[in-house]
Amino acid sequence: MRFLSRGVAAVALAALLAPAAQAQSASKIDSLAIRTIYDEALLRGQSYENLRQLTSQVGGRLSGSPEAQKAVEWGKAAMEKAGFDRVYLQEVMVPHWVRGAKEKAEAKVGSKATKFNVCALGGSVATKGKLKAGVVEVTSWDQLAALPDNQVKGKFIFYNRPMNPTFIETGRAYGDAGDQRRRGAIEAAKRGAVGALVRSLSLAHDDYPHTGTMSYDDKVTKVPAAALSTNGADQLSQLLKANPTLTFELEMACQQLPEVKSYNVVGELKGSKYPDEIISVGGHLDSWDLAQGAHDDGTGIVQSMEVLRLLKATGLRPERTVRAVFFMNEENGTRGGLKYAELAKAANEKHVAAMESDGGGFTPRGFGVEADPATLAKIQSWAPLFVPYHSEEIGPGHGGTDIGPLKGQVKALIGYDCDDQRYFDIHHTAADTFDKVNRRELEMGGASMAALIYLISKYGL
Repeated sequence: MRFLSRGVAAVALAALLAPAAQAQSASKIDSLAIRTIYDEALLRGQSYENLRQLTSQVGGRLSGSPEAQKAVEWGKAAMEKAGFDRVYLQEVMVPHWVRGAKEKAEAKVGSKATKFNVCALGGSVATKGKLKAGVVEVTSWDQLAALPDNQVKGKFIFYNRPMNPTFIETGRAYGDAGDQRRRGAIEAAKRGAVGALVRSLSLAHDDYPHTGTMSYDDKVTKVPAAALSTNGADQLSQLLKANPTLTFELEMACQQLPEVKSYNVVGELKGSKYPDEIISVGGHLDSWDLAQGAHDDGTGIVQSMEVLRLLKATGLRPERTVRAVFFMNEENGTRGGLKYAELAKAANEKHVAAMESDGGGFTPRGFGVEADPATLAKIQSWAPLFVPYHSEEIGPGHGGTDIGPLKGQVKALIGYDCDDQRYFDIHHTAADTFDKVNRRELEMGGASMAALIYLISKYGL
């Protein structure tokens, strides 16, 4: 450099510094844009009020139910009212399981009866009146396999392995213990048992039984499966220790009805520069029937719709098309997610990214990303912009159940990540109600999602 003339040296130095200066300028512009998004969300956010309407006007909305259809109508009307460029439905056939009359259960030792709070697992067959049998408690698959046939046949298998409280990420603890719920009835029936009782998937100690989907194998007899609350599971375990010969009575009236036509609800903001490149953001419109489905997944629904509203209200018109999707049937079939991916592939759509919010409406922490290393690195490079909002934890992670079928059609699957320590206390229970949602946390989450989608829309992947 010292051998160049002063003028030439200045030009050369400017050329070297230009990219850094441009990057700094872009970062400042993006920082201001993101601040605008958060201000709009915190001053005029509509997620909370939309959630109030969804939970109070519709409530629980299990696939195939009249309430699920009412939710479709509500979602379409809400997005049309928001003034999105296009709002439409995607037809999808979904399973239709109904719970029937409230479940009843009690343990009997002689003439003494102890009642239990139970609920049928989603998809379970009925008991056809009272089902009475002894109980065998297990805490692992190996323990079940080691039991002689004569100790298992004709009894209930009671799966009492708790979620692991030492896992900091509660989602990991849920996944680790969830095989009991999913496979419990199958494995019980293989051994000649008459039913499955499963400890609720929760770290809380309370009287709320947690429902959730379970599976059958067409080659194995279908036996009823029910969840006990965590307090109930502890109590049954104690009763069995005192008297292993007790009798358990279970009564459930659930049934599987023929499939029903339903819909995904979709709303779009057309991209200003690259309208054929799509970024989708969504949650699942269906919920279990025990409560209002507020955190699971009403919050994800209203946040996804809010992403589009925030971009529209702030004037940050996306360069790429942003699409909000209310998926139907995540809880017991994933038919909506599968149909969305199928239609996207048939239309040869170009999906840049897909984001999902299905972990509750709690305080935002960041995002989990399924992508190749270069794409992940690019998304992580934006983390400093989220530091002021404590939402900068961006790393490898699970995108989401409904967007999973898009894998191979999209550059990145992104899961909105929030503080999940309380989520599984209410997940799939009668406690999942609107009053459990904090307005500020909910609106902050929608702003975080909108901010990342703004960046993806501007820079692509």
